[in-house]
Amino acid sequence: MRVLMVEDEVRLADTVRRGLAAEGFNVDVVHDGVEGLWRATENAYDVIVLDIMVPGLNGYKVCERLRAAGVWTPVLMLTAKDGEYDQADAFDLGADDYLTKPFSFVVLVARLRALIRRGAPERPVVLSAGDLSLDPARRRVERGGHEVTLTPREFGLLEFLLRHRGDVVSKTEILEGVWDAHYDGDPNVVEVYVGYLRRKIDLPYGRRAIETVRGVGYRLAHDGG
Repeated sequence: MRVLMVEDEVRLADTVRRGLAAEGFNVDVVHDGVEGLWRATENAYDVIVLDIMVPGLNGYKVCERLRAAGVWTPVLMLTAKDGEYDQADAFDLGADDYLTKPFSFVVLVARLRALIRRGAPERPVVLSAGDLSLDPARRRVERGGHEVTLTPREFGLLEFLLRHRGDVVSKTEILEGVWDAHYDGDPNVVEVYVGYLRRKIDLPYGRRAIETVRGVGYRLAHDGG
């Protein structure tokens, strides 16, 4: 299991590296975002541990550029910042999990093993349903050839629905896939964002791509409505 750790606190990085090595991980450590980005794009890793406040390029930028380059290696953000907006930014930019310092080493190992089990499946270049398309690398959405501007959360929700097009997905599945596996806020936030999406990708074009399946969840039509 090969891990890239991008962490500028040298003592912490060395302690974590030695601990992970004892657990059977093969760990490469770098101390700035520029080298971290280069290593992650030039080498194959099973998971990346990425501190937000690294010099050169911060963790947000590194993660964003990895996803834009089509590198889908699972990323666990590691940071001293504990605000909910910091976490939301990390997930919006493509992170897969988030740990706040100080953290339990046992929890870190468990999170890394879970991310590795989940893996990094190949992402299609463009997701589509009828004349509705979403390009994950370019962060671009089009309906009938016209660009549609979405917020990062709306984009994430549409991407999730397109990846499960034709299938009914529950609010819980959407929250885990788009917000956070540990999200414990109001689940009705899903309804709110589905409404936002409909007003952007359906109503202006006379379409009904997103169907509400009462008592179950939502389904995005195969043909884009």
